[in-house]
Amino acid sequence: MIKFTERNLATPKQMRPVYLVAFGQSDYRKRYPEKKTEELCIEAFRMMALDNKLKVDGIQELKGYIHSCYYGHFADHFGDQLLGEALIHDRLGLDPMGNVGIKSGGATGGSTLWMAANAVASGYSDSVLCMGWERMDEVDTWTGNHYISTAADKDYETELGHIYTGYYALMAQRYWKTFGQSSPAFRRTMSKIAVKNHGYAVSNPYAQAPARITVEDVEKSPIVADPLRFYDACLMSVGAASVLLCDEETAYKLTDDPIRFYITAGSHTLRAADRRHMEIPLLPNEKDNDEIKKTYAGLYGDSNIERYPGFTGFLAARMAAYYAYNMTGIVDPCTDLDLVELHDAFTISDIQTYEDIGLRPYGQGPDYVESGDAYLIDPATGKRGRLPSNLSGGLIGCMHSVGATGIMQVGEIFWQLQNRWAEFHEPEHRWTRWGKEKPADFENLQVPDAKRGLAISHAGVGSHVTCSVLMRPESVIKK
Repeated sequence: MIKFTERNLATPKQMRPVYLVAFGQSDYRKRYPEKKTEELCIEAFRMMALDNKLKVDGIQELKGYIHSCYYGHFADHFGDQLLGEALIHDRLGLDPMGNVGIKSGGATGGSTLWMAANAVASGYSDSVLCMGWERMDEVDTWTGNHYISTAADKDYETELGHIYTGYYALMAQRYWKTFGQSSPAFRRTMSKIAVKNHGYAVSNPYAQAPARITVEDVEKSPIVADPLRFYDACLMSVGAASVLLCDEETAYKLTDDPIRFYITAGSHTLRAADRRHMEIPLLPNEKDNDEIKKTYAGLYGDSNIERYPGFTGFLAARMAAYYAYNMTGIVDPCTDLDLVELHDAFTISDIQTYEDIGLRPYGQGPDYVESGDAYLIDPATGKRGRLPSNLSGGLIGCMHSVGATGIMQVGEIFWQLQNRWAEFHEPEHRWTRWGKEKPADFENLQVPDAKRGLAISHAGVGSHVTCSVLMRPESVIKK
């Protein structure tokens, strides 16, 4: 167990600012037999190059700006292709530029962004391509779940026969018993998250699982691992996403509307059962709260209070948020941010993350949903939510094409901050492009006057987590 030093907790620094300039993606599906992985990556690249009002004359001129490339895809098993990043790099026509593949489980997209941003921030590259994808349709679902489960500790956990749904089911049971006192209200909060995220996906032409469902639909759906049901779980997906990161000078050569980009990372052991209780860093909005200090430090004598990080929280998410908030000047995320995209691998992991990144105190995560804060428009009151989450539909409604997921989340926030969400979601051609019909109940999910957003990319049971923060340049917080 680490004993923190000042160096461990030092605020990360970018030696120069990093900007997100353009984003593109394919659509996402359970199966995509008619297209090869490289075709989906080319589609994401073409959207990035051609649809973002860049000040270049087409794809070839944009390629002339790219200096290095970072590619994320989690599982070679699925596509039966080692060094997939080299293949994609070749198909994009970017040889002989340097490239590298990144793998960190479910956080692969975020980790790829982390490495790409560091290349720009360090001065190594002025313009970096960051792309992620996953091919999860060449094996059946059970085989796919087994492949994913081998990201656990094979000596101690995989041999027990668990898949990740089982791990999260245990965490849900523990959280429910500790903080929900086994109340049906907690089950309904999880159901509301599924309803919200599937519902937002209805207005997303790229989404895999749009659905207008009810709490009752969720609670009647098949049990996958008690208490988690079919609608509580994320998707297994095929698709690709791509962003371009640049230094300030290059960014403004390419676009009139770049967005500042920051990213940090944390980690924790693969083995959830080995996570020892420890005192942890407090976030800026927690430092003056004695109750929070006692809870996180494990000082309560009440045996019903879970000590942090225990089995109900993610220390990696806490560390990533701690670094990110100090790096960017965020004090209270519910006040300083306008929207978030969180890694809702399961509805319970969404609730856990609310607490780890300081949206609610430890043990009070359900209130973020029940208060209406998590909605663009609270369906119970009709009022605007304080901090909307997962307007893309998240992993539950949109996709979990693992290497692309963290990039998709950041890209959706990028379009929101540019006030271009409707441009990329509403027009009929965005739907017909993917052979889909625009729904009659389409909603414009643009957050009015959005200035800042945050995305969490998360692996395993919190073994790797990145925290991305995006800000309009005029809305960067003065520290």
